[in-house]
Amino acid sequence: MRRTGWVVAALAVVAGAAGWWQSGARWRGELYCFAQPGQVWEVGAVPAGATPTCPESRNVRAEVRAGQTRVEQFSFPDWQPEAVLGVLKAGGFTQLTARPDDGVQFEVVLTRGRERVLYLAAHQGAGTFVTLSSTPAR
Repeated sequence: MRRTGWVVAALAVVAGAAGWWQSGARWRGELYCFAQPGQVWEVGAVPAGATPTCPESRNVRAEVRAGQTRVEQFSFPDWQPEAVLGVLKAGGFTQLTARPDDGVQFEVVLTRGRERVLYLAAHQGAGTFVTLSSTPAR
């Protein structure tokens, strides 16, 4: 009877540790910065041809985990500066300001309620690298 109690206690500790480890799996994963995998900013599906990515920086990873910043990134094999922008606008964002493509990047500030998102579409060879970033409203 006493041995059974120890086995149950040990299993509970192992289960708790496994749960704790699993709960942090998102932050160790390659796409840690996406709140909803397969979605752009939780408003719509990732466009065809886009490859979602997250910054590799440990500092950015820590800031995202702490809720200090939010970031999502997408790369395209060709120049598609507005592919992700269309998803955000369809999801309720409106364009506050824009800087046209200057040969380096295309920049837009979007808003929805109190939320502001900086949208950067940068030339990457023949492709496009889109970064969405925001500081959560407090």
